[in-house]
Amino acid sequence: MELLTIIVIAVGLAMDAFAVSIVTGAAYGRLRVRHALRMAAFFGGFQAVMPLFGYLAGYTVKGYLVAWDHWIAFALLTAIGVKMIIESLKIKSDRKNYDPANMAVLLMLSVATSIDALAVGVTLSLITEQIVAAVLIIGFVTFVLSCIGVAVGKYFGHFFESGIEAFGGIVLIALAAKILLSHLLG
Repeated sequence: MELLTIIVIAVGLAMDAFAVSIVTGAAYGRLRVRHALRMAAFFGGFQAVMPLFGYLAGYTVKGYLVAWDHWIAFALLTAIGVKMIIESLKIKSDRKNYDPANMAVLLMLSVATSIDALAVGVTLSLITEQIVAAVLIIGFVTFVLSCIGVAVGKYFGHFFESGIEAFGGIVLIALAAKILLSHLLG
């Protein structure tokens, strides 16, 4: 799998964490750099570990799916992308009632923003053998975008939140189409 494809997947997956980081930065003016770094580390870590679990699950059944792998990758990435777009259109409840510095809240947010990465891991098992590189890139991109998200939120508020989630969904759908077309067109 080419590096650019892995980076595109990483950016698409990181959009949820990026959006939550923006809201957190906007809602908590008293958030310290250490809180932002800890949040970014949790988001990046979970975004890296979840695809690994999905990859391992998908790899065990890969032999049975090889004839359909491009269709499965297309369906999973498209479903995740559509879900992200739909979620971006929903009215968000006021998120000021959570404290992102609280460890339990941070764990909950980390799991919630990385569930999609589990399904992407299954897709990765069908399209690449370079899982270590993929999860490291996914984790790093999420870490960096989460740090940037806190700063953007602190200075610009949650004005961009819904658009960012929709953008991530569009990126994953475009990638799904690319994978399908590359298999069908040879």
